[in-house]
Amino acid sequence: MTFVDFLNLLISALLLGGIYALMSVGMTVIYGVMKIVNLAHAGFMMLGAYFAYELYERFNFDPIPAALLAFPVFFLFGMAVHWLLVRWLPRSDQPTLASLLLMFGLWLVLQNIGYLIWGTGDRAILTPRTLSVVHIGPITISSLRLVVFAAAAISLGLLQVVLNRTWFGRSVRALIQNHYAGLIVGVDDERTSRLTFGLGIAFAGVAGALLAMLYSFNPDFGRPFLIRAFVIIVLGGLESISGVALGALVLALVETFSILFVPAGYQPAISFAMLVVVLVVLPGGIASLLAKKHRLA
Repeated sequence: MTFVDFLNLLISALLLGGIYALMSVGMTVIYGVMKIVNLAHAGFMMLGAYFAYELYERFNFDPIPAALLAFPVFFLFGMAVHWLLVRWLPRSDQPTLASLLLMFGLWLVLQNIGYLIWGTGDRAILTPRTLSVVHIGPITISSLRLVVFAAAAISLGLLQVVLNRTWFGRSVRALIQNHYAGLIVGVDDERTSRLTFGLGIAFAGVAGALLAMLYSFNPDFGRPFLIRAFVIIVLGGLESISGVALGALVLALVETFSILFVPAGYQPAISFAMLVVVLVVLPGGIASLLAKKHRLA
């Protein structure tokens, strides 16, 4: 492998890491505030993909603005799901069987709705941007991946601003750090949980819409990315929003450079293997390791 090939793979991994972080952060905020493992995340990603597809096919609406439009639509959708279903779950400091079954059942419902409406065939969003590339000297970069990465980075940047500069962000961080202490100082648990669930679903919808521009999709589209999201949030730390970016980068690097040694069809096995190894060796994720090093320093 030449140095130019190495740079091309490295840039591809960095661009992939951005969208991986975006698709995982929604699961992280929901788990951090509500201690719910959102297995339905895959179903909402699938709906996000078809949301962008329908807007493009029926109205010739550019997929990038469609992905941004998915945010408010899925935010409201998520809050409605919370009001109808999630709010009835018992509060707990750990994931419960009831929450796992509810989210798994919701995923199956969304998936079967997808099969009912769009069938089993694969779809793809093909635009003039799909095959275009940007040349920087000997380095070749897909312009579509570059645009998708920019949209993901902007979305994550706005999330950080919201979490650090707004009352909602302070409430979210308080509940993630210590749920009972947050209640004592006056955090509205019900309101914050509803907005958080809407936010997590909104990021799932946006991620699905962006991923639909890179991959073909069907109603089972979200399943392999759900596994990747689990790997990322375990790597970064289950409640560490900043750790998601680090976990996404690690997974993207491993997946991208593994094509030099492992056939592409075995990439899902790499995600499974990383999940098992991290759970056994570093269950608190990279964030816990860095925090431990900071305390020792």
